[in-house]
Parts: sequence; C-alpha cells; structure tokens
Amino acid sequence: MRFDVVTIFPGMFASPLSDSIPKRARDAGAMDVHMHDIRDHAHDKHRVVDDTPYGGGAGMVMKPEPIVEAVEAVPCKGRCLRVFLTPQGEPFTQKIARELSGYDQLVLICGRYEGVDERARKAIAEREISIGDYVLSGGELAAMVVIDAVTRLLPGVLGNEVSLDDESFEQGLLEYPQFTRPDAFRGETVPEVLKSGNHKEIDLWRRQKALERTFQRRPELLEAMDLNDEDRRFLAQLEMSGKS
Repeated sequence: MRFDVVTIFPGMFASPLSDSIPKRARDAGAMDVHMHDIRDHAHDKHRVVDDTPYGGGAGMVMKPEPIVEAVEAVPCKGRCLRVFLTPQGEPFTQKIARELSGYDQLVLICGRYEGVDERARKAIAEREISIGDYVLSGGELAAMVVIDAVTRLLPGVLGNEVSLDDESFEQGLLEYPQFTRPDAFRGETVPEVLKSGNHKEIDLWRRQKALERTFQRRPELLEAMDLNDEDRRFLAQLEMSGKS
C-alpha cells in the first residue's frame, strides 16, 4: 500500500515511520509513505498558506489554492482514496481501518490552524475522518494514527496474523486480560484456567472476560454486538450483581 501525506510539517513523520511496525512494513515492501509539502504550492515568495477568515474571528484559515494544488499534484494509482483528517469527520474505528486497508493508495490530507477554506474541503475530500472528540494542533498526528492502524492490517506485516482476531474492537469487544510469566507477581497469580491446558475452558473464560470488560468500560459497544444466548445470560448475571 502507498500512503501520500499532504501537510505543512512533513518532518513530523520521520521518527514515527522509522521504528516498530511501520518500519518493518516499509522494509518488507508492504507499504511506503510519500510526503508532500503544501508550502511548495504557495503562490508567494514567503510560502504563505493561511489567511484571516472572512467574517472575522480568531485564528487563521488555510487558503484554498495551495492545499488543493498540493492534493491534485499527488498521482493516484489503482484503488485510491483521498482522506481529510478533521474533527468534523466520521469517528475512526477498527472497521474503518479494515476498509481503508483494502485500498492501494491513501492520500491523507492534514489541516492546520482554525481549519481549511470550505471550498478547498469540498474539492479535496472524498472521505473525512476524525480520531476523537478533542482538538489537536493539526491533522498530522491523526494521519500517523491512521497509517499505523491500517499498516498492521496489511498481509504479512504482523508476525502472527491470528493475533489480530483477538484484539480490542476486532470482534466488537474490548480484549480480555492477558498474562505471562512469572506466575505470581506482587501477590497476584495467573488465573488457574489459563494454565489448565483446557482450550475450551480457556476460550470461554476469555470470552466472558471480554464481555465483562466491555460491559464495565464501554457498554455502548454491546448494543451493536451479535450476542448468543450464553453471552446474554452472562451479561444478565453481571447486571444483576451490579444492582445487588
């Protein structure tokens, strides 16, 4: 997969892309990232890409010409999608990450300042995504999140593809608790079922712990889950124990 990042701060991406999963994926040829500086498309010698907003107000707004020209200069090949990172976009989820991993190329467009001229937004954005209900200084960190989340879903990037299936949000639930050696740590021991070798019991324990953790921390996720009768009985027990 090819990622093209359109930004006024291309240097922000050097470190995140040179370690861990992104580095491994780039070294293996599973993905590559190309940076495009919006300032290269400014129309004045000072490379200005922002101006005061019409109607007044605090802050500056990104001018339409530089960002639109920067995006349009990026060659799209194969199945390509232009994604604008903005607080006004749809919330980024694991489901969306999987959808994006099916593209050949993603053009990630990073806004800055108080926002982007509305005419530019309409011209460049085929999809708008937000990584959360909070304010960042720009879209660069959001673009890094999307790159990381999508890259780890690409074939051959992770050492153990099966591990993806058990992670939080993959099945709609938060992940169950994990343990490793030593058996005892600061007075707490590993649950006996995980040492039993009984895989059926282990699977049941993990399923119920995932349900319990989701019920306690993100109950709204359960509303979209396709639960079986055993799941519903277990959740009913949790709810009753919470009321008692």
